[in-house]
Amino acid sequence: MRFILSTGSLYNYSIDRVFALAAEAGFDGIEVLIDHRWDTRQSDYLRHLMESHSLPIPALHSPFSRNCSGWGETEYGAIARTAELADELGAQVVVHHLPMRFGYAFLQAAGRNLLLPNPFDSGRQYATWLSEGYAALQTSTDVLLCIENLPAVRFLGRRVNPARWNAHSRATLDDITRFPHLTLDTTHLGTWGLDPLEAYDRWGQRVKHVHLSNFDGSEHRRPEDGSLRLGALLSRMAADGYSYSISLELQPDALEAGAPDSRIVDLLRGSLYFCRKAVG
Repeated sequence: MRFILSTGSLYNYSIDRVFALAAEAGFDGIEVLIDHRWDTRQSDYLRHLMESHSLPIPALHSPFSRNCSGWGETEYGAIARTAELADELGAQVVVHHLPMRFGYAFLQAAGRNLLLPNPFDSGRQYATWLSEGYAALQTSTDVLLCIENLPAVRFLGRRVNPARWNAHSRATLDDITRFPHLTLDTTHLGTWGLDPLEAYDRWGQRVKHVHLSNFDGSEHRRPEDGSLRLGALLSRMAADGYSYSISLELQPDALEAGAPDSRIVDLLRGSLYFCRKAVG
């Protein structure tokens, strides 16, 4: 079991700086969230960061925004490109999202995801590819394609499920198990009032990656700050011999982004201490 830091936790910082902070705090590696910046998707530069900071990249997150010109142009094209990059870097996992049930745009406000519907866009083509072409891509690579459960979004004050096959109630927890490899996102489960430990017990060996963060009404809090039983989850995973990466995926405000780097390192060390204590 390795504890790694997602660059998305400080997406408003350069990834070089995130590597440096993670190394100083004592993390075992980095999950790189691919975005519009070429620094996040050029293998030579990423290898340079791995070597200069002595941190591997066990996981890549395929871009979840279409504002990523030159990188596949579609959701499924971006996943294939990300898998190629993962092969080059020796990464074990590519994280990607479920398809949307309808077109949307997210607006973040007060720590919540607000949903703005877009009737002219949808995830139908992506959903069709997941049903018809996904298995072939997985067969062609040793990298594990790990699809991620998604959070509730708010529309007119109500919780709305934005994604197909999403875990949004206890009755739908198993819908995502149509896929062989999963990323379990704890705070996303928390937005639905679901217990990550129950999800882990239900999903079992399909869980090959974890996005770890807590929930206190706002998403992506530090693991030690919130209502989710993350210590119990980590203890169970350790007892099961879980051997893959657990990635801290936080919001920048949870790490007080903009504070002196020493403060951010202290917060990261505190979260890492919580995690390592939980697994003994």
